[in-house]
Amino acid sequence: MKLDLSAAAPVIEKRPKTILQHGIERMDEYAWLRADNWREVMQDPAVLGGDIRAMLEAENAYYKSAMKPLTALTDKIFEEMKSRIQPVDSDVPAPDGDYAYYHTYREGDQHGVFMRAELEDREALNITNEAILLDADLLAKKYSGFFNLGSVEHSPNHKHVAYSVDSQGAENYEIFIRTIGSSDDTVIETGIKRSAGNLQWARDSKTLFWIERDENQRPCYVYAVNLFDKTARPRLVYKEDDPAFFVSIGQTDSGRFIEINIHNHTTSEIWLIPSETPNAAPVCFAPRLDGCEYSISDHGAQAYILTNHNRAVDFQIMQCKMDATGREHWSPYEPHKAGRLILSLTLYQNHMVRVERENALPRIVITDLRDHISHNIEFDEAAYSLGLMPGLEYNSDIMRFSYSSPTTPNQTFDYDMGIQIRQLRKTRQVPRGHNPDDYITERLMIEARDGAAIPLTLLYHKDTQLDGSAPCLLYGYGSYGATIPAAFRTSILSLIDRGFIYAIAHIRGSQAKGYQWYLDGKLEKKTNTFNDFVDAGHALAEKRYTSIGKIVAHGGSAGGLLVGAALNQAPELFAGVIGDVPFVDVLTTISDDSLPLTPPEWPEWGNPITDKGAYLHIASYSPYDNVKRGDYPPVLITAGLTDPRVTYWEPAKWAAKLREHQTGDAPVLLKTNMTAGHAGESGRYDALKDLAEEYAFAVAISS
Repeated sequence: MKLDLSAAAPVIEKRPKTILQHGIERMDEYAWLRADNWREVMQDPAVLGGDIRAMLEAENAYYKSAMKPLTALTDKIFEEMKSRIQPVDSDVPAPDGDYAYYHTYREGDQHGVFMRAELEDREALNITNEAILLDADLLAKKYSGFFNLGSVEHSPNHKHVAYSVDSQGAENYEIFIRTIGSSDDTVIETGIKRSAGNLQWARDSKTLFWIERDENQRPCYVYAVNLFDKTARPRLVYKEDDPAFFVSIGQTDSGRFIEINIHNHTTSEIWLIPSETPNAAPVCFAPRLDGCEYSISDHGAQAYILTNHNRAVDFQIMQCKMDATGREHWSPYEPHKAGRLILSLTLYQNHMVRVERENALPRIVITDLRDHISHNIEFDEAAYSLGLMPGLEYNSDIMRFSYSSPTTPNQTFDYDMGIQIRQLRKTRQVPRGHNPDDYITERLMIEARDGAAIPLTLLYHKDTQLDGSAPCLLYGYGSYGATIPAAFRTSILSLIDRGFIYAIAHIRGSQAKGYQWYLDGKLEKKTNTFNDFVDAGHALAEKRYTSIGKIVAHGGSAGGLLVGAALNQAPELFAGVIGDVPFVDVLTTISDDSLPLTPPEWPEWGNPITDKGAYLHIASYSPYDNVKRGDYPPVLITAGLTDPRVTYWEPAKWAAKLREHQTGDAPVLLKTNMTAGHAGESGRYDALKDLAEEYAFAVAISS
């Protein structure tokens, strides 16, 4: 099955624009694709200018024409993916006092139903008297286009639920309140329309906290209001004036404090408000200090701090009194250990739970706060993924976690931290198309060009021949310290069953091997990320898992930067490239401080506005700026018109420039979702449609 390339590809008009920085001129022929009214487009896609809209629609038409021969294959892959999803499914109920809360899907549901029930038997999790908190599928029918839920949060008194809805894909959420047990139409419209999505109730079950964005889409305002006082008006609780920082809202582990978290990629600051007195002014726990990250967990008069303070590269746990929280009062509790990255810290009444990663594998460590004795939960597989599932109760000995591996479907366990016994509550059911014995997982270490050992996680069918003949989907990300887990994914089986090797490259820029692994893939060391990915591809070919020219590179967002840079470096390595909402116009974007993410991104990439060295380094790898005439393999690029994270014009400009410089006959395809943003379509089935097209593309270009 081949792409149909009989139609002529769009030729995008050039409107040269000269950009001068640090005395250096560069020309951008496609800068005009950035709409002057991009902020308005985020709110209403219909206001996009005619020439830009015409270009995007022409690209979509070309994409549709080229992909038409793959329609049957796409449909088949989609049906395979869909068939591996349990049509009727439910989370394990999470206890909260006399109730339990959970989410469930009915057959055909895209978004499902949020539920509450009474706990009949807490130990067995038997429930009775179920009530609907929010029927998300019913709610979605009220929106003609895009629909996505942000938060769904019940009040502490169990009488109301607050929820937020994004109807454009631009991540601006409208907030609503519903009385639990009322009719579906009994909803309080708060009038809050530009929240950042996350919500937090105070303990009075009346006051709601939320975040709002500024005119540049940056979350920087904290508001609160008594929802049930008709005379009350939203009150500004906190404003962040530094555009390099974002703001989020939550609560501490005990629930005693509302927590305002101010952060960028390297620095954080926390302000606290007693939840019992939500009108109190916020108090800073410890003022921000450049390069110091911290999070806190309160435990009575004591606080525990997870931080990299005092050069603790892989983080340590410190402690202080809640009435003396400045850094001068912090003392070590769990000292720093190089190579053992402490990822998270969660406190219960009697126990501390931390998740660590060492040698690219996670583990859970539990400490009894009464005697300070610790123990680990052990796992046997060579590669796996762990995740804590935050409970709703602080005074509990039960900790819930999830476990999966590339061959083991997701499992949910309740672990009694007192008696150290785990109980399997649920194993994800795969209705068809999965026999764990048919698949093989490997953890491979390859040597990068500078001698670094790069972990790879591989998944393939037991019948796949490892003689170099197999195509390979090589996936990576490699930025912000984000680490791709070795988790179970039913969707990838559609490629595995067609003979693909699936490889995740745990490259520098992630935290797979500790925080230093991240530091070695950012700022002036960023090119390590791209070199690791290319070296991983060559190693897979040398070891005969696949061959040069049979590898499909796949990455999204900053992973799109990864595959774009790898494409420029070694186009002959790849059968093709799939870039989802790719961050490829790095130099221009990180030089534009009006864009939503730019100032907070400078600690990750450098500031090319003020630093010539950062400018030159970014210019050396920015995929858009390094496209050269050459024989490129097929490239599939996606974009979202209302995407506030990677604005639509980045992938559009990249597609135009790649096509302009292509000397071969391989296509460059651009698909822009005209009604969605960064995450694409929502809904458990609709979200699979784009992925099915991408996998069909991968199959077609590899055959």
